[in-house]
Order: sequence, then structure tokens, then C-alpha cells
Amino acid sequence: HSPMYFFLSVLSFTDSSFSTVSTPKLLEDFLTSSQSISFAACVVQIALISLLGTLECLLLAIMAYDRLTAICYPLLYHTIMSQRFCIQLVAATYTASVANSALLTGYIFKLPYCGPNIINHYFCDIPPVLRLACADTAEVEAIIFITSVLIILFTITIILVSYAYILVTICRMHSLAAQSKALSTCASHLAIICLFYGTISFMYAQPSSPSSVDQNKFVSVFYTVAIPMLNPIIYTLRN
Repeated sequence: HSPMYFFLSVLSFTDSSFSTVSTPKLLEDFLTSSQSISFAACVVQIALISLLGTLECLLLAIMAYDRLTAICYPLLYHTIMSQRFCIQLVAATYTASVANSALLTGYIFKLPYCGPNIINHYFCDIPPVLRLACADTAEVEAIIFITSVLIILFTITIILVSYAYILVTICRMHSLAAQSKALSTCASHLAIICLFYGTISFMYAQPSSPSSVDQNKFVSVFYTVAIPMLNPIIYTLRN
């Protein structure tokens, strides 16, 4: 019932959902000759991937703040990170994620799709779907780029500031055992941050390029399948 494990349980649910959105359809396409998806299912896939991607970014930032409170203000930790406050934080992340997903999905599917219908990807991801639009996608691509950069910068700022305070606090500790214990509580979180932010920054926080289609396929499978599989392993090893 501690805040850290409450946020971990939400992260686990997010990772499970991330894999569930794309992996079953991906396996079906590998095992059958009919590699098709309905328009409605494609809309749902993009909406859920946008929602869960935003949610994971915000959760990792909240978890960084949780570690900051635990290490820098240990005596006030359970007062600050009360159960009510933790639930409010998670509710706020879900609200922001749903809003961002609705915004992006609305802009993407208000475009006309009247030409080719073959998606050059393993699932309905934003860049390959936009390539099928029969209209100029510059405005939509700009909105996706701006929202992605803003979310990444906002959450990365929280993470960097939190860990800056954590490092200062650790350096002031006189006991090596205390320093080691404090660092060990952050190691798993830092590993997951590097994996997740590296892949989504490569995918969405750069202008689209026709030459990057195959790279995007690999990166997409990495953050929808590999990272959700690695996260519980990383945290289990730490525990």
C-alpha cells in the first residue's frame, strides 16, 4: 500500500494495456493470410496508443517526484504522498492522457482517406496512417510534433529537477550505506526512463521523414512489446 508500489501497479496496468492494444493483432497477422484491420479498429488502436503513451510519460514523472519526496523529505513522505493525493495524481494523468488522445485522434481522422489503404507498418501507428491521407498533413504533423515535444519537455523537466535534488541530498549523506540504499531505489526507475523516452523521442519528437519508415517499425515494436516486457523484469531484479 506504499505510494511507490501504488504507482508501480498503475504502471504495470499501463504496460499490459500497451501490449494488449497491438500485440494480439500483430500475432494474428503473422499466423493468418488475412492481414487486414477495419477502419474503426484502426481509430481505436491509434487512440489507445496515444492515450497509453501519454499516460506512461506522466506516470514516470510522478514516480520521479515520489522518489524525490521519499529521499529528500523522508519524515514527511507519508504526509505528502497520502493515498488521496496519489489517487488525485493518477486521476489527473488519466484526464490529461484522454484529452491528448482525443485531440490527436480527432485531428488525424478528420483528414480524408480516399486513396491507398495499405499501411506500411505492423499496426495502426500515427506516421504510417498519415501517409495514406488524401490531403495536406502538414498542419496535423505540426500539432502532433508540438504536443509530443511539450509532453516530453514537461515530464523530462520534472524528472531532471527531481533527480537533481535527489543527487544533492545523496551527496550530503555521510553514510555510504544510506547513499547506496537511496541510489538503489532510483536505479530501476532511471533504467525505464532511458528506455521509454529514448524510443518515443525518436518516434514522435522529430519531423517525419520518408526514409525512416523501417526504423520506425523497429522502434514501435520496441516500445509497445519489448519495454512493457522489460519493465517488470527490471523492477523484479531490484526487489
